[in-house]
Amino acid sequence: MLLKGKLKLPEKALKAFPDLGSMVKGGVDVDGYKEGSESAAFELGEELETFQPNALGSETRESDIEILDEESDAKIRPKTDVKDGSAPIPKHGIDVDEKRSDLEYELSQKEINLEKLQKIASTGIPDGGSLRATTWKLLLGYLPDSRDLWEKVLSENRLKYAKLKEELLLTPSEFSRRKEEAWGSVEHADCETAGPLHRHDISNEDHPLSLGEASAWHKFFECTEIAEQIDRDLQRTHPEMKFFSESSSLGKKNKEAMRNILLLFAKLNPTTRYVQGMNEVLAPIYYVFSVDTDEQNAANSEADSFCCFVRLLSDSVDHFCQKLDNSSVGIHATLSRLKEMLKVNEEELWRHLEFTSKVNPQFYAFRWITLLLTQEFEFKKVLRIWDSLLSSSSGVQDMLRRVCCAMLLCVKSRLLSGDFAGNLSLLQHYPEVNIEHLLQVARDLSPDPDPPSIRISL
Repeated sequence: MLLKGKLKLPEKALKAFPDLGSMVKGGVDVDGYKEGSESAAFELGEELETFQPNALGSETRESDIEILDEESDAKIRPKTDVKDGSAPIPKHGIDVDEKRSDLEYELSQKEINLEKLQKIASTGIPDGGSLRATTWKLLLGYLPDSRDLWEKVLSENRLKYAKLKEELLLTPSEFSRRKEEAWGSVEHADCETAGPLHRHDISNEDHPLSLGEASAWHKFFECTEIAEQIDRDLQRTHPEMKFFSESSSLGKKNKEAMRNILLLFAKLNPTTRYVQGMNEVLAPIYYVFSVDTDEQNAANSEADSFCCFVRLLSDSVDHFCQKLDNSSVGIHATLSRLKEMLKVNEEELWRHLEFTSKVNPQFYAFRWITLLLTQEFEFKKVLRIWDSLLSSSSGVQDMLRRVCCAMLLCVKSRLLSGDFAGNLSLLQHYPEVNIEHLLQVARDLSPDPDPPSIRISL
């Protein structure tokens, strides 16, 4: 398992959003993340503790996502014979209606049984209604187990998010204008009997040309480059889907909400900031919450997505830290554990990739792991994979490594007969595969040992 992620919050953010502060954990401040390590624009606060998500549900609108044929010729071996790559596709005894009924029952209970919910979600959640959105919020820890507290928790967090946006995302001039309006309304009431208005001087901190680090304008311009990078990445986020396409008013609205989330995350985490690819991790969360058939929940999808995005990303933030790449919690350690898992379960394939074709996991699995497989499969299949990733009792990262290992086993015969160029191309452009088949193999894999070289001491 990875050590807990390190996400910095400024003091004022903790005051405005104390529930995020409940995830704090002491740690070492690390500079030099992937996208640069400019000086922090905000005062640093305490570090967020890693949250270990437990499950996802499943809820998408078929009008926005094309239902795909998941049949594939890929061969995968059963657990009972790890050297055989031709196991039959597993059959699932629970039909969609029964699964939907089971989920609705669990979600209707006064006290949610997370273990049962996790078990159901791991098999995939039927589309429609609020099933996936509610399940994700529950098993990411955003919603409490007690249904009686849901309304209170949601309203509080949504209000706190709105306050954070007002404080951190408004331009200084807009913020000053609103402050002046507030002052003006008070003065107007006082001056009905007290004489002329008072004049407010513009401080150095409020002047657009101020170079002081405490200047609101200095902080605003410092984040301009990050905002531009976010905008470029959002243009490439599933442009084929109407939901994300900027050619429609709906797509523009959704892109603006995602921009707010990513920019706010960058400002609240001045050490990590924004790293290219975070947009891809956010997309499934924001989509699922936005298509919730509960109108109030859908209307607040931006705030809910932000909270769950922070929780999900805290589990893998070390993968975005360049200075931690070679540490026991960095991306190289995770890739090494993937190789160990492959060696334990399929030594022949491991030897071929390691010594014959010499295809380093960094050439293909780096993207698999950091982006949680969002770039390797079509969007609907990604949602189904996330059901299993986040419902894993051993955590997201363990299940993620299992799925990555299973992906190698799915194309075992092609890899064994391929050379460096052929194998690299195959793994960087992964072929279609039956997702249920893939996930079953992932579940059946033997766990990877914790190699001494990357063992984590707590």
